[in-house]
Amino acid sequence: MVDKDAVRRAYDEIAEVYAEERATTGRSVEILEAFLDSLSDPQRVLDAGCGHGRPVLTRMAGSTDAVGLDFSRGQLDLAREAAPAADLLQGDMTALPLDDDSVDAVVACWSLIHVPMDDHGRVVGEVARVLRPGGRVLLCEGRGEWDGANPDWLDTDVGMEWNMAGEEATRDHLREAGFRVVDRWLAPDSLEEDPESHGTLDEEDLPWVFLAGRLEA
Repeated sequence: MVDKDAVRRAYDEIAEVYAEERATTGRSVEILEAFLDSLSDPQRVLDAGCGHGRPVLTRMAGSTDAVGLDFSRGQLDLAREAAPAADLLQGDMTALPLDDDSVDAVVACWSLIHVPMDDHGRVVGEVARVLRPGGRVLLCEGRGEWDGANPDWLDTDVGMEWNMAGEEATRDHLREAGFRVVDRWLAPDSLEEDPESHGTLDEEDLPWVFLAGRLEA
């Protein structure tokens, strides 16, 4: 089971390395941009697990009320530099510090996977709570259930932990929270994606699934 405090400390310690390693182009970024482009004049968008603020906050801040949430102070410090117009909050995805029915869309990419497995459904429920009826969510998950750790992630000598519920369980969580899945994409690992191989990988070689849901009114 993921130790959230250990994950938070790790992201504080490797904030700048992680920001440098995260892909700025490729399939996962295209998916994020396609989702954001599909939103109809959103007034308020939450990036839950915003990290260093790219690409969601840098894209949305200024054109809408962009809110970034992360439990890592180191990540939020970088997000403040990248997207100074965004409203940044330090907090936990299992208890979003936002009012009911207060946002139009939520993005939770590369963040749910660091939440303890037993709390994944609770996070999706929190997303439903803060969304307005008809609101949209984009989640990314590992395609299969997996939990693990790396004691030397990104060659930093810092450990990282993951709990991935998998696509089937995530679809169940969305449905139980009142969402209808309206779109699905597969993607390679955004920390390893090779632009030269874009579009050439077989489906079985794509480990990540992105699910877009709409909260039923």
